[in-house]
Amino acid sequence: VFPETNLKVTGIDFLKSQNTRQHHTDGYNIRNLVVRRGQPFQVLVSLNRELRPADKLSLRFGIGENPVKNRGSLLSLKPEREDFNGWKISVVKKNGKECLLSVTSSPNAPVGKYNLHVKTGTNIFKPEDGVIYLLFNPWCEDDVVYMASEAQKKEYVLNDTGYIYVGSAYNIYDRPWNFGQFEELVLDACMYLLDKSKLSLSDRRDPASVSRAMSALVNANDDNGVVLGNWSGNYISGTSPMDWIGSVTILQKYYKTKKPVRYGQCWVFAGVLNTVMRCLGVPSRCVSTFDAAHDTEGNLRVDVYLNERGEKLNSLSFDSVWNFHVWNDVWMKRADLPNGFDGWQALDSTPQEQSQGRFQCGPCPVKAVREGDVYLPYDSKFVYAEVNADRVYWIVKKVNGKEKYFKVGTETQDIGKNISTKAVGQNRREDITREYKYPEGSKEERMSMQRAYSFIRPSGLMPRSGYASTVSVLGGNTQPLVPKEPVTKTGLHLEINNTEPLHPGNPLEMAITVKISTPGNWTVDLTGSCQLQYYTGKVQANLGTIKETINLEGTSEMQIPLKIAPDAYMKTLSSVEDEVLILVTAIAEVRETNDKLTKETSMRFEYPPITVQMPETAKLYNDFTCAFIFKNQLNVILENCKLLVEGLGIFKMTTFEQGDIMPGRIMKSEIICTPTRLGEKKIVAKLISNQIKGISTEKAIMITE
Repeated sequence: VFPETNLKVTGIDFLKSQNTRQHHTDGYNIRNLVVRRGQPFQVLVSLNRELRPADKLSLRFGIGENPVKNRGSLLSLKPEREDFNGWKISVVKKNGKECLLSVTSSPNAPVGKYNLHVKTGTNIFKPEDGVIYLLFNPWCEDDVVYMASEAQKKEYVLNDTGYIYVGSAYNIYDRPWNFGQFEELVLDACMYLLDKSKLSLSDRRDPASVSRAMSALVNANDDNGVVLGNWSGNYISGTSPMDWIGSVTILQKYYKTKKPVRYGQCWVFAGVLNTVMRCLGVPSRCVSTFDAAHDTEGNLRVDVYLNERGEKLNSLSFDSVWNFHVWNDVWMKRADLPNGFDGWQALDSTPQEQSQGRFQCGPCPVKAVREGDVYLPYDSKFVYAEVNADRVYWIVKKVNGKEKYFKVGTETQDIGKNISTKAVGQNRREDITREYKYPEGSKEERMSMQRAYSFIRPSGLMPRSGYASTVSVLGGNTQPLVPKEPVTKTGLHLEINNTEPLHPGNPLEMAITVKISTPGNWTVDLTGSCQLQYYTGKVQANLGTIKETINLEGTSEMQIPLKIAPDAYMKTLSSVEDEVLILVTAIAEVRETNDKLTKETSMRFEYPPITVQMPETAKLYNDFTCAFIFKNQLNVILENCKLLVEGLGIFKMTTFEQGDIMPGRIMKSEIICTPTRLGEKKIVAKLISNQIKGISTEKAIMITE
């Protein structure tokens, strides 16, 4: 009888290409094996002799610094034995000295990096690249992030490009954004964030805890997170928030330096958080809300103060209405909540207010916002106010040397409009307002609002400026439980629009239309003002005002033009670092009835396009040329032009310095591209200059074998 040879492992093959295809992880640009929880993967173990029934062989998966069995951070799996913490392992087939094993992790296993060792008797084999990355699994019915629709998973988990919707409710536009969750170092950056979050092992099982931690870590506030927010207009010491076209550069830089990347504003935070959540396997989408309330007092009201010329005053407001705000929705079952709140959860990493002592927000069930269940975790009151507050306008007048406040209108249907995300499988905007709100004026909306008000209890209607307590208030009535649209006696109605395209360098030509729907002779005092403002509602410059008194007879309307010369705004436009919007505010008062109405509209400048010239298809690893062409059709010199381009799977982020482009001149830049991945790939380009803060475009190309 031969002496017993000790069983030893001589090698292990992680069968990467077959496993990653089955787990939808073949896109990750990483040497290690990446798999999703709750789904089997196979490993081929090579031994120094055949496996015999008496042999002891176990796979050990350890997570964290020093894994231990009793804490659940070390899993010791033996073939055909009862499962361990919901994991199991079986022998698929034995072939001579080779043994094919199938490992199935638990569908609620902690997400992260596991070290695999193989133990045979007293020998322990430590394979090269033996770190396995385990992610959430939307393809597994027992995982709480399970998503039934294949098309939705393709969009919300696997799509590495997309759009973020910005602008204003008056003109929404799409900003292409490269999420790039499969690019080099991005997964490692996410794993670093998981470790940095100090989440317990049991919290790592739960996408609600993980997503809440990520919403805190994507902003730099209080934890040295990924992106440092800056709304000051001064970005000399970093990259202007307008200059990013995707998350990849940001996450790579953060992972390499472990220091916050400068600078971001809301769409940057949302773009990066979207990358992180998709990368970890949680279905995620960027959500833009137009006219979003940032209400610091939780009383569902935003006060806007105007001077007698109808110009908005920055200094008095604590709260504000942002032209748009971008956050994320992540998809999961909420085991921690009563039934009925599964599905999309709002998650926001823009640092606005602290929640439980940190700048984090969510996950808050979108259904809780719709139903008015604003007591549910997390931060549902805050999200509810963002999409449901009322906007109240006050005019500040000096009366006998004292400042007095006059209420000139309440808008109840103005906040939280056009809630938008990219449509599944299509390059267009999908309006998801109905997921957040019932139709305005419907019975359900009233019930939802009553429910929300019973938890929020708004205070009476008083102006809330910094020194509101010391001023006497005129006409400060308290608010009814369910606010109604203000009905005016004359049916007074205001509309604001532009009558010519709003090109930088041209006069801005706009009009205010005053309509009355009641018979009679009416005298209307109209005040109109035009300002440049940031998307956060902060006014940057006053451009001009008009004051007119008009007479209307019966049911009629009149259009009053408002025209701003280029000299009035070009200097400001060239000196600010951010994109600014044109804000027009109109106040109308009917003398006979004392009816008052206020209306504001924000409009965006319009720019000439960038064209991309390249073939429709290309072969893998075969070079092709891509050209970017831009003609300056404006009447102004575009100074310090920069063209930023990036194509995931084709070329890394590249910047072309273009200098100044004179009116009528054409700029052309070329780049040689080498595709390294199959399928439809997108090239994104963005042009920035002193005068223009971002003309974006994108073009797709099909890469074949």
